[in-house]
This record gives sequence, structure tokens and C-alpha cells, in this order.
Amino acid sequence: MEYRYLGVSGLKVSALSYGAWVTFGSQIGEDLAYECMRAAYDAGVNFFDNAEAYAGGKAEVIMGKVFARAGWKRSDLVVSTKIFWGGRGPNDRGLSRKHVVEGTAAALERLGLDYVDLIYCHRPDPDTPIEETVRAMSHVIDRGQAFYWGTSEWSADQIMEAYQVARRQRLIPPTMEQPQYNMFHRERVEKEYARLYGEIGLGTTTWSPLASGLLTGKYNRGIPGGTRVSLPDYEWLREQRFESEEARRNLDKVRALQPIAAELGLSLPRLALAWCLRNPNVSSVITGASKPEQVVENMQAVDDVDKLTPAVLERIEGVLGNRPEPAPRFR
Repeated sequence: MEYRYLGVSGLKVSALSYGAWVTFGSQIGEDLAYECMRAAYDAGVNFFDNAEAYAGGKAEVIMGKVFARAGWKRSDLVVSTKIFWGGRGPNDRGLSRKHVVEGTAAALERLGLDYVDLIYCHRPDPDTPIEETVRAMSHVIDRGQAFYWGTSEWSADQIMEAYQVARRQRLIPPTMEQPQYNMFHRERVEKEYARLYGEIGLGTTTWSPLASGLLTGKYNRGIPGGTRVSLPDYEWLREQRFESEEARRNLDKVRALQPIAAELGLSLPRLALAWCLRNPNVSSVITGASKPEQVVENMQAVDDVDKLTPAVLERIEGVLGNRPEPAPRFR
């Protein structure tokens, strides 16, 4: 396993990590979660990602039980959670000081931990003043309930605003962002955030590297049963990722990527993961899997990055046809 610094912080995270979204509490229970996390840990993964919203908190409960069962040394782990959707009450959502503080405490109780290493604002909250959120996150860190805080799916301007507020008020600034990043969704990581990597040392822990399974190739002949897009409550994902006109174009691209992967001796998932890993601004790629054998397969992608030579990357770009255009320069 390769370990990378999380932005300009001194914290090292595994280049490939393991997350609980969709699977924990929805597709798999504690025993299978243990097998998957054990496979990831044995491969060198130290970063495990979660959120209060995942399966209504059940994902955190399951992950916490796995930690207790495995008996891993706490200092060997980097654990994250995300705060925004904590329930149905009027103050159970958003990034108010009340919900950030109470939501963090509830998440820690579900995880069975005294602290998380990383805590994210799961989405921006236009109804809460940014200074209130920055102060709440600083408070959580000052209390020892988290070590670092960051954002998820915030715009570059929103991240910079939070950073500047923190600096002006002598509070703790955000140091990482968790955006979606894969072959079909790359504009934000490769273009919008480009100035933040140097200006504030932003680190990224990216999600959905396989585009919700689209880049595995298993959807080339339709939607099989037993997958995340066949689950109740995920109709939005099926419509957005698999039934739209854009989805049909992306499936054609997946088919065109298969011979490239085959020539390199790689599966499509390993090609897609290696493609994400080759980006120097990606601190960790969060993977998800419902079977331990999938975890074992995914973890091999760390060794595949060197196969993506400039010539291979140009062939991939020729298939994708979506390389972000640099911002125009008029001087």
C-alpha cells in the first residue's frame, strides 16, 4: 500500500481506502462488513470512511462493531464521518452549531469511538452562516472529538470562504475536501479546485471511483439484481447514472475501455482505480465493495498506476473525450 499526506497536513492516509456508503446496513451486515474491512486492512488500508446519513446511522454502528471485533490499534486507523443529514427533526439537518456538536457526539456513540480523525461537512448549508459552521467545527476539534475537518461537494469558492473566515477569526480552517471523482466526473477535481491545491494545500479523499459500478462493466448488458442501483430508495441513482442519455453514452465508453484494460492485463475496475490514483492531487481514493474478493481485487490497483504511461493515458482520453479545458488566459 502507498500512503499519502492529506494535503499539507502531516497525516498520512492509504492511497486506497474503504467506505461504508450504500453497502453497510443496506447490502451487507456485520459479518460480511468484517470480512471486507479485514481484507482492506490486511492490504494496508488505514482509512475507513463513514457518515451519519449512511443507512440512517446503521453504517456507523456496523463499522464500530467491526472495530471492536477486530481489535485493531486505534492509532493505526484513520476514521472519518460526515455531518449534515442526522434525522428528521428541524435541527437534525444542516451545519448549525447545534447539529454539528450534537451530530458529532451521536456519531461517536454509534461508532463506539472517543474521536474520529476526520470530520466533514457533508454538503454546504446556505441557511447557516459560514462563520457559525467554522466555529462549530473548530469547537469539535478543540474538544478532541476530531483532529481535522473538511468539506464534501463544496465549491472552490465555498471552501475558500470557510478558509478565509477561519484565518480571520483565528479558528481552524478546513484542510480537505471529499468530491466525487472518476473518469466521467472530473471537472471539479481537475479544474475547479486547481488553485486550492497550491493556495491552501487542499487534500482530497475522492468517492465513487467506479461511477457507482458503471466502470466495472457489469452493467453493459443491463442492470442485474443484487446491485446498489436495484435497491429501494436508490431509484435516483439508477435514473441518473444508468437510464439517462448521458449514461448510455458512458456505457459505450466503458465498452471501448475494455480492450485497453485487457491489453494491460487489468480488469476494468483496476484500470479505473489506477486512473484516479495517478492524479497527484488525490490523497486517497475511497472504494466500496460488498464482497471481500472485490476488496482484494481493488487493492491491487495501487500496483497498476505505472502501467498508465503517457501513451496509454492518451488512448483513454481519446475514448473519454472529456478532458477539462484550462481556464482561458487573456494576458
